[in-house]
Amino acid sequence: MKTNEQLQRDVQDAIKWEPLLHAAEIGVICKDGVVTLTGTVNSYAKKSEAENAAKSTAGVKVVIEKIDVKFDSQRDKFDDTKIAADVLNAIEWNWKIPSNKVKVRVENGWITLDGELNWNFQREAAKDAIKALPGVKGVTNNITIKPESRNMIEKHEVERALSRSWINSDDIAVEVDGTKVILTGTVNSAYQRDEAGRIAWNTPGIWSVENQLEVEYDYSLETD
Repeated sequence: MKTNEQLQRDVQDAIKWEPLLHAAEIGVICKDGVVTLTGTVNSYAKKSEAENAAKSTAGVKVVIEKIDVKFDSQRDKFDDTKIAADVLNAIEWNWKIPSNKVKVRVENGWITLDGELNWNFQREAAKDAIKALPGVKGVTNNITIKPESRNMIEKHEVERALSRSWINSDDIAVEVDGTKVILTGTVNSAYQRDEAGRIAWNTPGIWSVENQLEVEYDYSLETD
């Protein structure tokens, strides 16, 4: 079982382990599996890396991300026109993303992605392609999924895909409702919950995933 202090140390160690990050930049507060990240970094890539590191820690149920992105100097700042051009170029050159399917809006360095794609991995690729670009402060991914396939989703195929992964799928139940996959049960970290959702999203014909997985972990009872 972990106390809040032990979980805090584990998250801090996970952040220290990431080459992009300096532990002194990120504050970590833990309360019964809820982790709040604070601090200031100089790129959106670092902000994203810190969140992923926290999610991957066993016992983390939820990550509340309050990290600010502030650039080191005036020369690191870009106007929205320049950022938009870089974003469009990065998406255009990414072979995973179909041409002319993603629309981009930029406001004060914050990117909003809209459009319609056939696969979730394409939606994730659009976000990943731009998170390390200079001047980007954050990304809102509003891209929706509408697959070309009209085949019925096979429940056992989703279950087999989960069983092939490193996730302990014994405690995960799969339900199929038309073009939607519903995941229920327990995992031991927020990262495993997200990974199970990502695997489910790879199902042909899927339109949406309802990820109801809960993070179940034993915590030591503490008194303030």
